Amino acid sequence: MTKYKRNEDKIIKGIQQYIDSTYAAHYSAHSGRDVVDDWEDMGIAKEAFHSNMVKYVKRFGKKEGYNPKDIMKVIHYGIFLLNELQNEQRGDNATSSEPEE
Repeated sequence: MTKYKRNEDKIIKGIQQYIDSTYAAHYSAHSGRDVVDDWEDMGIAKEAFHSNMVKYVKRFGKKEGYNPKDIMKVIHYGIFLLNELQNEQRGDNATSSEPEE
């Protein structure tokens, strides 16, 4: 078992909880679609994920101070972007993927 020096295991659990909460909060519209589905349909998902990552990095420390939620959003959009890149590498359009080894 890996002994983490900087609480990575606890932080990863917190990230999972944050992501779960976003689905409960606003990603579960009546239609089952969210804005990310629209970005994917329009072919602009990578650009949207990247720009949202930049947005939240730039606002960290400004709006609402050093708000950890901004970092959670950067990570979440980073996960979306990583998924998109992995899907491209595999040559498919799936919206979910298993981590690459």
